[in-house]
Amino acid sequence: MTLPGRNEEEANMNMYLVRHAEAKSDQEDPLRPLSAKGREDITRVATYLSQLNIPVSKIFHSAKLRATQTAEILFEHLKPGRGVSEADGLSPLDDPAIWAERLRDMPDGVILVGHLPHLARLTSLLLCGATDKNIVSFMMAGIVCLRRDDTGLWSLQWMLTPDMVIGEKGTRYACDGL
Repeated sequence: MTLPGRNEEEANMNMYLVRHAEAKSDQEDPLRPLSAKGREDITRVATYLSQLNIPVSKIFHSAKLRATQTAEILFEHLKPGRGVSEADGLSPLDDPAIWAERLRDMPDGVILVGHLPHLARLTSLLLCGATDKNIVSFMMAGIVCLRRDDTGLWSLQWMLTPDMVIGEKGTRYACDGL
């Protein structure tokens, strides 16, 4: 059964949730831009994703500098057709129901760049119908792919962290679990 008012192709959707990359501490810089490690991690993940030819239509990010910079690096590598933009409802303590509702009318291939606990609560809401379940442990610069089927149900498809991607110098990083 397809969602009302949509054909099967429109109802199926992949959505990607990205936790911002590592930022400098408040003591180093109160604006909390990405650290050198954070830039390296998200660049490694974005480079790997670009090689997979994942269709990305648009990237949304919170107003916080670390999320903006993470989204900009993803944009440089993935080149979504509808661009990148700041959006409300993606801050750490925002209500995940805001984006759960918005996603009903979103095109396939949307990336949301945000923060904990918001991303964890949104994932729990989409997968379990409740925000208080700890379903996914988001790592900085990690990406989680969720898929909505034609009935409107969401499922976890895959997860990628910087440590799972081969580094520039050919270093293979180990996965210690999802």
